[in-house]
Amino acid sequence: MAQESSDARVVVITGAGTGIGQAAALRFAQGGFTVLAVGRRLEKLEQTQHLAEALPGSVVPYTADVSDEAAVRGMTERAVALGRYTCLVNNAGIGWSYGAEQPGSMGALRDTTPAQWREVMAINLDSALLTCHQALQHFGTGCSIVNVASGGGLRGMADAHAYATAKAGMINLTRSLARTYGPEGIRSNVVAPGFVATDMVQPVIDSPDNPFANDALRFQVSPLGRPGEPAEIAAAIWFMAVEATYCNGSVLTVDGGSLA
Repeated sequence: MAQESSDARVVVITGAGTGIGQAAALRFAQGGFTVLAVGRRLEKLEQTQHLAEALPGSVVPYTADVSDEAAVRGMTERAVALGRYTCLVNNAGIGWSYGAEQPGSMGALRDTTPAQWREVMAINLDSALLTCHQALQHFGTGCSIVNVASGGGLRGMADAHAYATAKAGMINLTRSLARTYGPEGIRSNVVAPGFVATDMVQPVIDSPDNPFANDALRFQVSPLGRPGEPAEIAAAIWFMAVEATYCNGSVLTVDGGSLA
């Protein structure tokens, strides 16, 4: 367990056990942060911690359901106890891998039940509300929020209507935070990934409809002709959180040109 220190820069990263969240945790640990790596599965978070052992910073696993208000309050208290809580990265969410387990949750509206809609909203949007609300009780000048949305939040989707709506809501929530809390020196920005090779999209990659297995389709999905890698999105998150000190209310699309 990381030693608590008032000098440590602390970042909370949700969904840090796999994919983009894990890559972001490693990038911040490389940058010397103490990372409170949050997720539902301890074994996955411990894998992230193990991968960070040789890095200048550290990773502290913390299990929590970030759609639960009490759990988010406890998470925030732990972050504050670790040092100077200065950065929040909201990455937790459900997508196509969840849709494979719960048919309809990533479907068009006619095929999505109200209960499935509410669950997607709770995990993909309400979680950001809760974590930001708690972080803002402690944040001041020099602190930053990065919300990981999706290219699907910037345009309509033929399916995944709840997902697209939640991600669009996250984008406008972030813009609103930027306008309100920018005068306090708190920056709020969005990173909007395109198709990234993570566990979340594995059902698509494994299916006969995988567009990147088809030379006639893959450049239509992305002009670069390939999925993104989690480390590429993590680099964008780091940039917006730490380096892009005049970005506030910005949406950084990292999709290989899909929306160009």
